[in-house]
Amino acid sequence: MPSILQCMDCAQQYPIKCVLYTCKECGGLLDVKHDFASLAAPITRELFDARLGAFAPPYNSGVWRFKELVYPGIEPAAIVSRMEGNTNLYELPRLAEFAGVDALYLKHEGENPTGSFKDRGMTTGVTQARHLGATRVACASTGNTSASMASYAAYAGMQGIVFLQNQEIAMGKLAQGIAYGAKCVQINADFDRNMALVRQVSERLGIYVLNSINPFRLEGQKTIVFEALQQLRWQAPDWIVVPGGNLGNSSAFGKGLLEMLEVGLIDRMPRLAIIQAEGANPLYRYFSGGLNHFQPVKAQTIATAIKIGNPVNLTKAIRTLEWTGGVVEEVSDEQIMNAKAVIDGAGIGCEPASACSLAGAKKLVESGTIKPGDSVLAVLTGHVLKDPEATIGYHADQLAGIAPGYRNPILQADDDIEQIIRLLE
Repeated sequence: MPSILQCMDCAQQYPIKCVLYTCKECGGLLDVKHDFASLAAPITRELFDARLGAFAPPYNSGVWRFKELVYPGIEPAAIVSRMEGNTNLYELPRLAEFAGVDALYLKHEGENPTGSFKDRGMTTGVTQARHLGATRVACASTGNTSASMASYAAYAGMQGIVFLQNQEIAMGKLAQGIAYGAKCVQINADFDRNMALVRQVSERLGIYVLNSINPFRLEGQKTIVFEALQQLRWQAPDWIVVPGGNLGNSSAFGKGLLEMLEVGLIDRMPRLAIIQAEGANPLYRYFSGGLNHFQPVKAQTIATAIKIGNPVNLTKAIRTLEWTGGVVEEVSDEQIMNAKAVIDGAGIGCEPASACSLAGAKKLVESGTIKPGDSVLAVLTGHVLKDPEATIGYHADQLAGIAPGYRNPILQADDDIEQIIRLLE
């Protein structure tokens, strides 16, 4: 097999079919390592470009189009795919102007089958679950992971199990998990505690865990940057800006970018900016303190998808920052929701956590970290319908502590044509 599991700390290696999430020797996080040199054919831009527009699986997927970089040894018949990926890259001058840069590209992962980037990691995670013979899979979730896992598990004929906190769950996300048939367990605990519980319960019951501590999840998520760079004709931007919650995407991006450099798909490394909400900012605090002492936080933010106070992929995210010369920034809930309103108003739309990318890029331009002439690739992680309560509350000016700068209030009228005309004039 051209792939193994390897500890990122002590380099201990394990066979690819081991059910492991952390190293048995030192407890470090695991990487899926690929021996690209052992592949029969070289990995080239032309190989992946030739698969664009493919009708047949697995190459009709925006994840499995890059199979040689994702899981070269898996048999195509074993792949569980819903034709995920293939998401659009938007370039709108008015959004670039808002951020304060000349060139801004938005990679919209909300256009995936279940409405978030999680589908990219779930196709690889559930594929590995099938490869291992698992019949039950589980996750702790703030919403998007549960929606994606429930869908892919059902599609593969497996039982999905979701651990949810008992408050502040976006209905658009909870509804998906229920609709796709997952067994949903609502627990009186926050995400970080649920993450610990799902690992303990799964170990005792022999259930396969599909949170981003699972290294196969990150193999799918790194294809966000593969596809975005392909859409940019393999020309690396100066910056990639991404929201940071459990830090799976930022961890995956670093690994993926390093692999792209290794095989010659790109010729320089972009810088990565990880953006956290002020109320869920443990990485920002750690980074700002010189990486001297990490302290989890009690997370609280309107951006529920990143409301995580103790991210499991912390060490991989730090590694990404080192590899890319990256930075970490924080934005307020008000900045998040104002940026979301601008994205929504451009006809693209996104969930609150996604808007961290634009809000963070704007703040980094204002601080001089990102220069106006830099090219910026910002990632939108979820669909606008994922959290409709936050959207409606913003435009109705009903969100505590947030002064909406870009309101689109609902107009009220009687059954009176003259009154309606006056409103519209």
